[in-house]
Amino acid sequence: MSTAYRSKSRSAAGKWHRHDRATARQWTVRLVLPAALALWLLSLRHVHLAGMRDYGLLQVLPVLFWVALGLLALGFCLALSDRRTAGGWFVGYVLGLIAVIHATPTLLYPTLRYSWAWKHVAVVDAVIRHHGAVPRAGQLSLYNQWPGFFDLNAFFLQATGLHSALGYATWTPPVFNAVLLAPLLLLYRTVTRDRRLIWGAVWIYYSCSWVGQDYFSPQAFAFLLFVTLMALVMGQLPTSALYGAGDIRTDRWPVGRFVLVMVLAAVIISSHPLTPLMLVSALVVLSFPRRNRRVVLPVLAGAVLLAVVWDATVARPYLSANLGDFLGSLLKPDTNVASGLAALGTAAPGEVVVAWVDRGLSAAVILLAVIAVLVRPWVRRTCLPLLVLAPLPVLTANAYGGEMIFRAYLFALPAAAFLIAALLFKRGSRPSLRVLAVYPLLAALLAGLMFGYYGKESANYFTKDEVAAGRYVAATAPPGSTIVSVTSAVPGLYLRYDQNPQVQLDSQTLNDRRRLVNDPVTGLAGFVQHATPQRPAYVILSRAQAADIYERGVLPANTVQRMDSDLARNRGYVPVYRNKDAVVYRYDGPGAGP
Repeated sequence: MSTAYRSKSRSAAGKWHRHDRATARQWTVRLVLPAALALWLLSLRHVHLAGMRDYGLLQVLPVLFWVALGLLALGFCLALSDRRTAGGWFVGYVLGLIAVIHATPTLLYPTLRYSWAWKHVAVVDAVIRHHGAVPRAGQLSLYNQWPGFFDLNAFFLQATGLHSALGYATWTPPVFNAVLLAPLLLLYRTVTRDRRLIWGAVWIYYSCSWVGQDYFSPQAFAFLLFVTLMALVMGQLPTSALYGAGDIRTDRWPVGRFVLVMVLAAVIISSHPLTPLMLVSALVVLSFPRRNRRVVLPVLAGAVLLAVVWDATVARPYLSANLGDFLGSLLKPDTNVASGLAALGTAAPGEVVVAWVDRGLSAAVILLAVIAVLVRPWVRRTCLPLLVLAPLPVLTANAYGGEMIFRAYLFALPAAAFLIAALLFKRGSRPSLRVLAVYPLLAALLAGLMFGYYGKESANYFTKDEVAAGRYVAATAPPGSTIVSVTSAVPGLYLRYDQNPQVQLDSQTLNDRRRLVNDPVTGLAGFVQHATPQRPAYVILSRAQAADIYERGVLPANTVQRMDSDLARNRGYVPVYRNKDAVVYRYDGPGAGP
């Protein structure tokens, strides 16, 4: 009797001990999230943006910021280790991660981040001014042929009475990533009902999405629709006895859902030239398994038909002018793949480190996804490994200005993130021990993300003085004036792009750049030779352009300073605007006086 009594006592004590530990873990999960967010907000009070150099925000964010990020990741791991964690806490942790990563620049910077976002705001304004296609668009005529994103924003502004997209474009990165959460959850729930796998995959996606295609842009908009469309297609595929899926789906499309999928495809095709190629490639690989074809082939046929009609009508001018380049790229798949991995030799030392960290993170993601396919046999019965491979044909077909390899990584990441989650978060008998093993890896992935996402911020960030200089040029330059800049890192550079042609010196031929380096005044002569007092040329030099040159190494690091010094001594170039971070010179032609 005494032995049995002692055995029952030990059993009851063990249960109470486990209950106490579980309760402590639950309270820890609930307290860590608000504590981490409070530390994050406090850390932003003492950030000196002027100190950014090779490593961008990485070198000016205080220790408290990194403590908050690490605490957030630890709390999420603890939440995953407890089966009783409510779904709302997972939502809170993921949204907290999105806020810390993507809202930090928005809260710190006084103006819109990224020169490309400024350019897209200018395109929306031009679409409103011209009530549609923008004439005399020059190098931005591409946007006339894929106008979906810009037309939708123009319609929104006119419907709401807002003056410009600039008011909400600043918040696009955090809002875009928060909205993307819904299609990611929908996608992952098509293959499992295990909350640990689903939320683990979501966390890994946001921890590895370093490419930075989440700003105010057609590609961000099209990518959001792409993930949504893939989730709808995956949800319609016939599945049977998948790990945790819990249901068998019919292979016949409901009419309403099929119409929705076709509408999404049409908007993607009308908004961005690259994403339709990724869409068609993904649908092709999904059609490889015979069981999928009754679902996938109708969508594939509809998407191809819409793309062909669009390319043969609206986009025909651009495609006709660049057909030779497209065909030439098809014959150089190795060059297309390598184009985004070159040109580090002259970059700033810190940028070389950032670039290698980017590549290391990307390689780690692909490697972990491959390992998951090998050691988790059940994931092979899903179509996610096919979606990881889907961007490869597009990667080998075109270099896309050296960005294709990074775009391919971005489109493969949603599926790869789930495979990594399946590798890391398999439920075991000792989930607490698994948390200790997984946490360092999640922290390492986050560290890699921060290098890629924050490492180039010295050229992506603009001061109010730089914005004032760009707006001065837009407001005072007569129609027909030539606007010259060293790089595109000028806020407001394209505000009147339909009236004033643009010249960016870093994108000129090697001989033109050599002449500029040898003698800035002589190097500029060929680009401003048609200037007159009625149609002058404006040369704008700024802090961000100097940072951009230093980071990328396309010109000597002191190019902007030398140009400022030489133009100031030349009587033909008149400084018409100057502040702490920018200067604007006006040139009226060779015969005009100062």
